[in-house]
Amino acid sequence: QGQEKMNCNPKKENGTHVVLCELGNPMKAGAQITVDMELSVSGLEDMGDAITFQLQLRSKNSPSPVNVSVTVPVEAQAEMELRGNSLPATTVLPMSWHRVEGSRQLDDHGIRVEHVYQLHNKGPSTVSGVTLHLAVPSRLGGHILFYLLELGTEGGMSCTNPPNLNANQV
Repeated sequence: QGQEKMNCNPKKENGTHVVLCELGNPMKAGAQITVDMELSVSGLEDMGDAITFQLQLRSKNSPSPVNVSVTVPVEAQAEMELRGNSLPATTVLPMSWHRVEGSRQLDDHGIRVEHVYQLHNKGPSTVSGVTLHLAVPSRLGGHILFYLLELGTEGGMSCTNPPNLNANQV
């Protein structure tokens, strides 16, 4: 009926973290209680999608304890932010400019524009196994809009090159 705080003591037994809580002494026969526990557990990023707690209920009046397994879903949350810019920020082609077919000189194909993207984890959890799909329009109205020359990454990331990357070997 009333709410009481339990007295709990954490300890370590055989490499396992144990929390021992005293619920009441003595308890009346047939008493039913509900216990709400809030546990703070760190380092769950690599635990999968659930964590299981083993509970053991013991009474001094009963020779055998009752074992209960409680599985709690784990959901890591992280907010990702994608930032990008182009160098130069603005590109204007002259009206009379035409690309030179078959040339292997970069200047004959257009003005070099470098797009830089940064993927940031704003937390609170760490992330792994992130996949970023970036679609770059290469054609517009049947004409080449962007000629994809090269892709590069930093910071331990890997990149899958699109099939039309530097198709003319410029």
